[in-house]
Amino acid sequence: MLPIMAVDLEIIVNDTHDSNKQELRLWLRLLSTTKLISQEVRRRLRSEFGATLPQFDLLAQLYREPEGLRLGELSKRTMVTNGNITGLIERLEADGFVRRETPDDDRRVTVARLTDEGKAIFSRMAEAHESWLRDLMADVDPATIRTILAEMELLKNSAKRHLS
Repeated sequence: MLPIMAVDLEIIVNDTHDSNKQELRLWLRLLSTTKLISQEVRRRLRSEFGATLPQFDLLAQLYREPEGLRLGELSKRTMVTNGNITGLIERLEADGFVRRETPDDDRRVTVARLTDEGKAIFSRMAEAHESWLRDLMADVDPATIRTILAEMELLKNSAKRHLS
């Protein structure tokens, strides 16, 4: 069975070489590249770990914070709604990867923290994730990656300066 290929977003301006559309073409290229890589990372996470990308992102945030994080802070950092964070935490807790606590018996505050099993699984996932990204970018010279990173910083800073 052949894999289903996503429609490349750049098709919108594919036949246009108008210099007035360079910003649009760049934006679409960024989106389509991100979509391609994200889809493959999601597929591999599901296939190899039975995990979703939001679960991976949540585990990553908790891995960086050994003392745990409040659910509201997790919601902000992962850009996932409070309601969805609760569902993600419940699933990860059922899997034995996360533990919820109420510090100082304050029932208004819930902190999520990785269990030892959660730390171990995330370490394996993170190692695989890095390997997948190296694989997906294997045809790009490391010097080119450094150049793209530097140029993307200019683009990101420009966008930040022009936010409403």
